[in-house]
Amino acid sequence: MKTYALLGFLLIVAGLMAFAYQGITCTASEKVVGPGPMHMTAAGAGTLPTPPIFGAIAFAGGIVVLVAGGKKGPKNESTRQYRRWLQ
Repeated sequence: MKTYALLGFLLIVAGLMAFAYQGITCTASEKVVGPGPMHMTAAGAGTLPTPPIFGAIAFAGGIVVLVAGGKKGPKNESTRQYRRWLQ
């Protein structure tokens, strides 16, 4: 039961972070001049945008997992007896 709560909480946080940041920024460096005594590198920054739909799906999925994880077992007595018999 705690696993569902943790997973739901993490999905909700990930969804909110996706809404807040709207992308991932990364820096890449590449060698421009290589042979010889001089070495030069160029650094370039780029942004990988994340669509807001990813944040919405993660947020909604987190809520669904929290609600589904909070449900108790079957309320039907015959189902409980059957599960006890299987064990």
